[in-house]
Order: sequence, then structure tokens, then C-alpha cells
Amino acid sequence: MDKLKWNYIQSGKCSPSFNMALDEALLDWHSKGEIGPVLRFYEWDPATLSIGYFQSVSKEIDTEAVRQHGLGFVRRPTGGRGVLHEHELTYSVIVSEDYPDMPETVTEAYRVISGGLLEGFRNLGLEASFAVPSEQVSEQLKRPKSGVCFDTSSWYELVVEGKKVAGSAQTRQKGVILQHGAILLSLDEDKLVSLFKFDTEEIREQVRKGLPQKAVAIDRLTDRNITVTECSLAFSRGFEKALDIELVPYDLSAEQLKIVKEIENRKYANDEWTYRK
Repeated sequence: MDKLKWNYIQSGKCSPSFNMALDEALLDWHSKGEIGPVLRFYEWDPATLSIGYFQSVSKEIDTEAVRQHGLGFVRRPTGGRGVLHEHELTYSVIVSEDYPDMPETVTEAYRVISGGLLEGFRNLGLEASFAVPSEQVSEQLKRPKSGVCFDTSSWYELVVEGKKVAGSAQTRQKGVILQHGAILLSLDEDKLVSLFKFDTEEIREQVRKGLPQKAVAIDRLTDRNITVTECSLAFSRGFEKALDIELVPYDLSAEQLKIVKEIENRKYANDEWTYRK
């Protein structure tokens, strides 16, 4: 029996507003039946702080620190907390809610989609597993003490030795699931924590000191120098195995790129969207 075919897009380094606009465009095209399911890998130029759809810039983000570090800044269409996209490979999955064997609940859909991440880490020789938070941690997730994504592991995110190695967020619109997330190659904890506001400096220091116990990048798990190219291969094969699919390279047309730029200019490069909360 032939495997289901998914579109495979390698975007390389793109601006933060373009990255989010393309994810939204892919969701829209898939909802209309214009393209099939998509696995996309991309990077960020410049390095960027992305914040979740529901986050408050004025309450949570130190915008002056973002500027001083020369970072891009963008609001995602998905939930979750702030992510520093610097030394990483970012993935996005766009697939219909009624895709064969796709669970209805967000949590269980995370488990299915993130199976590709699990296999990807294994392809790199790293024994990752799914995070299944305790009841106490589940309560903490409802009331996070910081806006930092990697401060706590959510359901079915990937952990190695109990530490988070990939953070993901999901939205569902027009009958389509968009899940995207960061696969950490390296993590600068001091820079990450400097980008957020805290009620006190003591809390900031607690989060900074606690991050190495809660999150870990690939470069801390192996002596090998694992590149973005090697990661792309490992995780593309991981998604093919976990979802039992065949990835087929897909190139955007000039007309599609024009639509992405229109979404970018109207929304993700627009301060009204970025600073809406």
C-alpha cells in the first residue's frame, strides 16, 4: 500500500514576519484543498523572540532588551510562551483535523505529531521521551511564573533526562491543525531570561538558575557537532517513520509568495498585531 504523501518545504533563514505569514498561508491553502499536508523546516534571520498569541507585551516582555540584543520580535498565531529562536531548527506541521487517525483532542494530537520529533532525536542518537507532567506541574502550567517557554514542559513535549529539548505550540483554524516548534541546537539561558519582565529580580534569578535543570539543548547532550542540515535529515526521516508518510519536496510559486508577502505586510510585520496585548 502506498504511503500518504506530504509536502516538504525547506525554507532556510527567513525574517520572523515571513516565517509566521508562510505558516498561516500554508494553513489557509490546506483548508481550501489547494495543497496537501505540509512538513516545513525553517530558521530565523535575525535571531528572534517570538511570543504566543495570548501573551501581553507590556506585562511580560522587556522590549528594550530585545532591541539591545538586535533581535527580531514577532507574535505567533499559536499559543504558548516566549521562545528565543537563535541556535535551532524550527518545524511546522500543517494537517487537517480529520486526517486519518488524527485524535480530536489537542493533547493527543500533540502526541501523534510529536512522534516525528521523538524519532528525530533517536536518529541523532539521543534517547528522548514524551513529557507527562505530574498533577502538580499540570497546575503550574495553568499559572506559569514566567513567560519563558522552556521554563516548564507541557504534555507530550520532548525531554531528555527529564529536561525539555523541544518546545511546541498549536492552533486549530478552518479545520486545520498548525503545530510548530523549536528544536534547540544551543541555548543561551542568560540572554533568554533577560528578555522577560519579572515581578522581582529574585524571581528572575530563580528562573535563570532553574533553566539548566528544566531545558537542555542538543549541544549539551553530545560531543558531536550536529548541524542544522543533519538535524533536518534526522527529523524529516523521523516524521516519515512516525506518521508513516512520504515527504515530497515542494516549491512555492511566485503567486504563492506574493500572497505570503501580503499576509506578512498586513499582519506579522504590523505593530498593531505584534503589540495587540
